[in-house]
Amino acid sequence: MFDHSPFRRKNLPTAFLSRPQNARKSHGKKVSFVHGFQPAERPMKIVILGAGVIGVTSAWYLSRQGHQVTVIDRQSAPALETSFANAGEVSPGYSAPWAAPGIPLKAMKWMFQKHAPLVIQPRPDFAKLSWMAKMLMNCTADAYHVNKSRMVRLAEYSRDCLGELRAETGISYDERTQGTLQLFRTQKQVEGAAKDIEVLREDGVAFEVLDRAGCVAAEPGLAASADKIAGGLRLPGDETGDCFKFTNRLADMAAAAGVEFRWGVSIRRIHTEMGRVAFVETSEGRVHADAFVLAMGSYSPMLAAPLGIALPVYPLKGYSITVPVVDESRAPVSTVMDETYKIAITRLGDRIRVGGMAEIAGFDLSLNPKRQATLTHSVEDLFGGAGDQSQAQFWTGLRPMTPDGTPIVGRSPISNLFLNTGHGTLGWTMSCGSGRLLADIISGRAPEIEHTDLGYARYERKRSARPAFRPVPA
Repeated sequence: MFDHSPFRRKNLPTAFLSRPQNARKSHGKKVSFVHGFQPAERPMKIVILGAGVIGVTSAWYLSRQGHQVTVIDRQSAPALETSFANAGEVSPGYSAPWAAPGIPLKAMKWMFQKHAPLVIQPRPDFAKLSWMAKMLMNCTADAYHVNKSRMVRLAEYSRDCLGELRAETGISYDERTQGTLQLFRTQKQVEGAAKDIEVLREDGVAFEVLDRAGCVAAEPGLAASADKIAGGLRLPGDETGDCFKFTNRLADMAAAAGVEFRWGVSIRRIHTEMGRVAFVETSEGRVHADAFVLAMGSYSPMLAAPLGIALPVYPLKGYSITVPVVDESRAPVSTVMDETYKIAITRLGDRIRVGGMAEIAGFDLSLNPKRQATLTHSVEDLFGGAGDQSQAQFWTGLRPMTPDGTPIVGRSPISNLFLNTGHGTLGWTMSCGSGRLLADIISGRAPEIEHTDLGYARYERKRSARPAFRPVPA
């Protein structure tokens, strides 16, 4: 049983590099860090704001490079918000933006469906409308191709970094390396996968197109529901695991290596002087450092806006249920993506995690029983009787989504403030790669992958014709 008491949120007080010559894509191949983790030429004192999986992986890699790292979070322990009960999939091949051709029309149809994968709450919200308008601009074939390709690039690299970390440390987190099966219930969905297959092929990501029998062979628990399956797309390089367990165990290892974690500390404001962050004002006073990393997920824009940094990150509310396995023969062995409902069904040890949907509802964290009904319907329709629904643990979290689906990793317009946010539904998938990439950027090293299109600069260019926002004086 999960104790949801830690998730009663405390109020958050209101308050460009060129491409390195040796940058390369991993293309799904094993990344070898030949030189290991050599100390940075100039070790720095670095403060990370946020202790979800993104903040903790950033702390780990920065510490490994010799920096003195402090992590600050308002919660009492790591991964108590978005990273707590996500879908559990590490799915580089399935990395794709929600903004896609046909989504506007689908969204209109979903409004009238009982088990809709996307729900838009009608409450007026300028930030929501602005974000949705930017998302619609990315719902073109060309934009989708570009966005998915760079998301897959980072996600593939991240999966390789995770494997490297696992081999180095022996960290365990109910992990499995048995791939992901995207399940299609209709022939139209099978045919619609062509655009994704094109990107996978171009990026060198292994995949298998399966018929009904192939889907059941990959996931024997689907045998009883085979008549509902039209086909599938299997990504054998994908993995699964409990993000909450991983983040907590990595935080323990980071603390043992010298990283300081400050729990129960609210971050009120970032103060700047002469184009640099001078200090961060917290509930326990001022915190000074050489560099700062903003990794606060959906709350990142609140701290960035007074600095003139307009992060286009908006919370997309997701849901999950976790149920104990009661029949091994009917349970999934890895992750099955139910394309009809946009729901992931993942095996985590002796549990099944069912997660998905996107509700555009601002920072509302109420648990809507209608969403639980959708999650239950999906898993029971495909893996009926595998889990005990009477013991289902229902959870919700806010995914920090950008309009183009790609996270913001790298430098900010303020010289010593770095960004690692906006990972949407893929924070777990992209966590190790994002942390390693950011550590290399901060340390002045040439990253292993192309990264210039992952930074905030891609949004700055779009705003260059507008009057500059004047930062609030520190």
